[in-house]
Amino acid sequence: MIGRRQNPSTQEEFKPMGFDDFELRLGDVMRGERATLSKSLLDVQRELRIKAAHIAAIEACDVSAFETPSFIAGYVRSYARYLGLDPDWAFKRFCVEADFSPTHGMAPAASGPKPQRRPADVAEALANPNASFVPRTEAFWTKIEPRALGSVLVLALLAGGIGYGGWSVLQEVQRVQLAPVDQAPGVVAELDPLQSVQPIVTAENDALPEMPRAEALDRIYRPAALDVPKLVSRDGPISAIDPSQTGVLAGLTPVAPEQTGVETPAMETAALEAPRVQTLGADAPEVEILAVRPSWVRVTSPDGSILFEKVLDAGERYALPKLEEAPVMRTGESGAIYFAVNGVAHGPAGSRGSVTKNIVLSPEALTEKYAAADIAQDADLAAMVAVADAGAALIAPEANGQ
Repeated sequence: MIGRRQNPSTQEEFKPMGFDDFELRLGDVMRGERATLSKSLLDVQRELRIKAAHIAAIEACDVSAFETPSFIAGYVRSYARYLGLDPDWAFKRFCVEADFSPTHGMAPAASGPKPQRRPADVAEALANPNASFVPRTEAFWTKIEPRALGSVLVLALLAGGIGYGGWSVLQEVQRVQLAPVDQAPGVVAELDPLQSVQPIVTAENDALPEMPRAEALDRIYRPAALDVPKLVSRDGPISAIDPSQTGVLAGLTPVAPEQTGVETPAMETAALEAPRVQTLGADAPEVEILAVRPSWVRVTSPDGSILFEKVLDAGERYALPKLEEAPVMRTGESGAIYFAVNGVAHGPAGSRGSVTKNIVLSPEALTEKYAAADIAQDADLAAMVAVADAGAALIAPEANGQ
């Protein structure tokens, strides 16, 4: 079956509008570019040296905000160049939207009459607190919440109630009330408590007791005199006291005076009469270190401590201390060191210019290891011995003269 052909529709289909379908004014384009740069009117005024009121007038295409019409072209082109737009295109759009016709700079209409302002309008755009580009400050009342006011009011009422209750209790506590009585209180005691006391009546034969004298009272209260200590002279010295007869040790076995360590007069007499006995033995042999030429010497004890360390000059000596164990010596110039054992020189410690160590400084070890020194072999030793002999010769006559 052949159907009837429908007539084509003459109505246009609905299409969604795009960005290009909307008409953008010059002010919208400039505000969008300024928002892209994140600049405010005050920032543009600071950078372009153009008033913020003039910038707002350019975006609103308002010619009445300019005092001199000849400056409008320069302001619009400078602002368009700052936003990155075409200056000529922006000025043409401004002239079309603001219905502005530019005039020659020398023409009388270039300056033009100043626009008439209403008395309510401010002369300066920045002086207007209600300007759209000026940030609004929040009022003080906007920061207060109504619920907070209610809480503060309840707290104030509670504090007032507690204070009034405390004040009422304090008033009740301090209130004094007098209750009426049938009988008024009387005087319980008289002014003079001795007024009712009767005086003592004595007969003619009765005599009052005699009061003690002042001397008797003084004797009663006088402190007793202290007894004078008696001093008894000793029969003899303390050394004559026998501990076996007196004291804590009385009656015990007598101890010989020699065992007690206490000397009696008889023992002192016997000690004076007895011959003296020498209890000390002969002195141990002395060991001296002799230096005929300068040499470094170090003497060390058996425990490792240093007894002596020095550079001995020519003719200098060092006497070793008497120890239980013999010390050990180390020398740098062995040929200049000799040892004097009981006044006899032994050595030298080694060859000239050599270092010798671990030399035991005992008389036995030195006499066994080193032979007696030969004066003829060392001229410095011979000179040192000659000086020593001359000194001894000078000391001998002085001793004989004494």
